[in-house]
Amino acid sequence: MLHLRSESAPGWGLAALAHLDEILLDHAHCEKKAASTALGLLFRYPEHEVLARPLSALAREELEHFERVLDHVTRRGGRFGRLPPPPYAASLMTPVRTHEPARAVDTLLCCALIEARSCERMQRLHEALQHAEATHDPRADPALRELYGDLLACEARHHGAYLELARVIGGDRSAVDARLQALAQHEAAVLADAPVLARMHARL
Repeated sequence: MLHLRSESAPGWGLAALAHLDEILLDHAHCEKKAASTALGLLFRYPEHEVLARPLSALAREELEHFERVLDHVTRRGGRFGRLPPPPYAASLMTPVRTHEPARAVDTLLCCALIEARSCERMQRLHEALQHAEATHDPRADPALRELYGDLLACEARHHGAYLELARVIGGDRSAVDARLQALAQHEAAVLADAPVLARMHARL
């Protein structure tokens, strides 16, 4: 269960095929940022020993995903470089409370929601690539279809890992789950107001 309060437009995946190389480059940046975020939390909260090994493992896996996506960028003739991010992540973090341990809990929950939305978007893209193959669409790319099929379970698992860490740090499971629902509602509003942009976390 991804705990999202909204669904992406059904046609998002098919629309993404028209901007596939830009979406792929943005995905590489997302994986790089996800690794950086996990390491940042590891350094910010050394007092929470429970975070150490899960975040270390998560960062390594995100970097592995970054390398895999980067391989596809190169395979398709692209180059890794700067790409302006959408405002999604920064906007999602605006309600994060400033006192501890609430700040840690909220940050972990926001990370869980980012992973959930990424999983949902990858599912849409995987389905669009399957459809492209079935209809002999020239935009079909079996290797990318396989990549996104592989990553779906990882993204869902990362969502669950962040959520469980938030519950451990927060202590009161019911309070953490209530906070998750509030942040999920905020995430849905952020996505609804997102610009139309060829990014994993924007509208198309």
